[in-house]
Amino acid sequence: MNKPSSTYRSDPTDRSDRSDEKNRLLGSPLPARGEGSAELDESHWLLPVYSPHTPVEPVRGEGAIVYTRDGRALIDFYGGHAVALLGYGHPRLVAALANQAKELFFQSNSVALSLRARAAERLVRFGPEGLTRAFLVNSGAEANENALRLAFRHTKRTRIVALEGAFHGRTAAAAAITWKSERWYGFPRPPFDVTFVPRGDLGALEAALGADVAALILEPVQGQAGAVALGAPYIAAARELTEASGALLIFDEVQCGMGRTGHPFAAQAYGVTPDLLTTAKGLAGGFPAGAVLVSDAVAAGLKYGDLGSTFGGGPMACALIETVIETIESEGLMERVRALSASIRETCQVGPVRSIQGDGFLLGLRTSRPAKEIVKELLEKGILSGTSGDPDVVRLLPPLILEESHVETLAKALAEIRP
Repeated sequence: MNKPSSTYRSDPTDRSDRSDEKNRLLGSPLPARGEGSAELDESHWLLPVYSPHTPVEPVRGEGAIVYTRDGRALIDFYGGHAVALLGYGHPRLVAALANQAKELFFQSNSVALSLRARAAERLVRFGPEGLTRAFLVNSGAEANENALRLAFRHTKRTRIVALEGAFHGRTAAAAAITWKSERWYGFPRPPFDVTFVPRGDLGALEAALGADVAALILEPVQGQAGAVALGAPYIAAARELTEASGALLIFDEVQCGMGRTGHPFAAQAYGVTPDLLTTAKGLAGGFPAGAVLVSDAVAAGLKYGDLGSTFGGGPMACALIETVIETIESEGLMERVRALSASIRETCQVGPVRSIQGDGFLLGLRTSRPAKEIVKELLEKGILSGTSGDPDVVRLLPPLILEESHVETLAKALAEIRP
């Protein structure tokens, strides 16, 4: 009896078993690696949901510098939306990644891990006093989703108050509390009631905090809005108002946390402890990771199965969370942020820059011309920066390992750009 022939191909480039029709639909094979345009490659296979790319292709990074395929060296003042917290190729981060990959690449939350316990302890101790437990997840949106779920469970209330200009993520609940998300929301309806209030307006905030409000959620420094710091007086007043109304206070520190304000979190910088705090972005230095920090009161009553995350708290993420915090503390990076942030404010209000806002290494350069023009001209001078939701604000989110010479280069470049 003849055995059926196998259709398995050991060579992944062998397309001989594909139908002519599928090959016709897919089009011609793409160029070999390194031969074609990355933007062309992406447009061939990925959904067209991102704005036109910055016209460079990074292929390598070292410190705060990224190197492009066409041989340019660029100072990265944007850090991949605040993710490259320790820059590129940091030896501690690379060693932790390699060592953990060899030891245990993955295990789920169905088993206990000493590494997970160490990472959670390190994060809780790094965070504001009074937040005593962590829930580990994969991203900022997932962290905010779970923070909201905890607020609803704890208060048994039905409404959330958020601020105009806020960005909290693109999943169903996180997008529902994101300002002007109706332009791309996509779901038939939001999952709960939301009230937006103007930032800085304490009267409007007090009026919105009714007996049905589970939580007020805010970014102490709004990132997407253009690096808008809410300020200590407003945040302290918000804490008082939520306590008076029985609502919880959630700090979304996905972008402004992890040392970026020159303090572990903006909560410590402003001296206000929320009931819940979310973090992600640079939490694991570029590896997907997020977390929710909560108080004992919010954690009380939770039981097995109330929350869950398949990849949250995986060994790779935990090894890197532990390493990132250790590096921030041992290398004095928060002191560096405070010093260089002051230097940027002192030297970079030149050329097209009319004022500088934000805090730490989450800064907005308010410009006399559209920000996208300034971003393009800075790129021509070897500097990566970013835009924001405000068309007149260039956003800076550099890695915490930035050096004084990089700030000097930025100041010189801005001075050479016409107002």
